[in-house]
Amino acid sequence: MDRNIPELLERLRAGDQAALGALVDLLYDELRRIAAGKLRAERSEHTLQTTALVHEVYLKLVGEPLIQFADRGHFLAVAARVMRQVLVDYSRARSSKKRGGGAVDHTAIELIGTGFDDFGRVKLLDLDRALDDLAGEDAGLANLIEMRYFAGMTAEESAEALGKSVHVVRHDLRLAQAWLRRKMAARDLASD
Repeated sequence: MDRNIPELLERLRAGDQAALGALVDLLYDELRRIAAGKLRAERSEHTLQTTALVHEVYLKLVGEPLIQFADRGHFLAVAARVMRQVLVDYSRARSSKKRGGGAVDHTAIELIGTGFDDFGRVKLLDLDRALDDLAGEDAGLANLIEMRYFAGMTAEESAEALGKSVHVVRHDLRLAQAWLRRKMAARDLASD
């Protein structure tokens, strides 16, 4: 099946939007696995379903100007970024509804197994703001965190997608995690 991916990516680069649907179909199980992992990390009463999240990603990708995906890893990294956007938008919408009633949004996600085990659960909107801040300083480091956390990609998969050595990717991941750890700790102190 993977041998069809380069052909579909080439068709996409040539402007064939139907190739995007075929690519999503081909990677659907993997996209569902990623989405399920992200939703498992969300609050237990989350109403967004795995299939709906994958479909939201597809709709957002169709609505974007033609993206030049380099390979399967790049496509999954972009899909992970879009999943992050969908989950953050969903959380913001939920938060704005609650604000009208005086409640505060406490949508939190689990970061166990992502290098942030010591944080446990963090507020999704806080993580999103911290990632935006990191992207402002180093977009590549923010991209690595998205690949690791939102796409569930290994260091090896990220290295392949970025054309870097695994050693460099692991080093950059540690750097990005340390940066986010400091940023999130500073936010916690500011909110106390």
